[in-house]
Amino acid sequence: MNTLDLLLLAVSLSMDAFAVSICKGLSLGKINWRHMVLAGLWFGGFQALMPTIGYGLGSFFADMIDAYDHWVTFILLSAIGLNMIKESFEDEEHCDASMSPYTMLMLAIATSIDALAVGVTFAFLRVDNILSAVCFIGCTTFVLSAVGVKVGSVFGARFQSRAELFGGVVLIAMGVKILLEHLGVLG
Repeated sequence: MNTLDLLLLAVSLSMDAFAVSICKGLSLGKINWRHMVLAGLWFGGFQALMPTIGYGLGSFFADMIDAYDHWVTFILLSAIGLNMIKESFEDEEHCDASMSPYTMLMLAIATSIDALAVGVTFAFLRVDNILSAVCFIGCTTFVLSAVGVKVGSVFGARFQSRAELFGGVVLIAMGVKILLEHLGVLG
């Protein structure tokens, strides 16, 4: 996986956390740097943890489905992307201002489930340096989540659904690209 693909993937995976962070910033109203750092740590940490777990699970199965791994990758990324696109058209969810550990844990898990599936695709793609890949995803999510809290407090919910739509489209495009490369259509 090249650097541009990893960047696009990291930004796409971060879009759910970014959207929730916008909602948090909106509900908090007046924010400080601690709100931004807290959101970044929770969401960035889980966006790094989940693909690591997925990679471990996927590595176990990768050899068993080696001939079909590109199809599995395409299906997983497309399913995640379609779900994000669908969510972008749904009514805005109400987000409360709580930054309690329980609330943030539940939000971090909910926004990083797709990263678990991406971790499985990393195993199928035989990503060489999984540690740097998941750290990059976690750091990207940290930054976008912190920025999302600020954006939410300043601009409101205008960008929330657009972020999810963008993330979904990019994930589907990456799945198609990987499939076409494995089928020999793209070089």
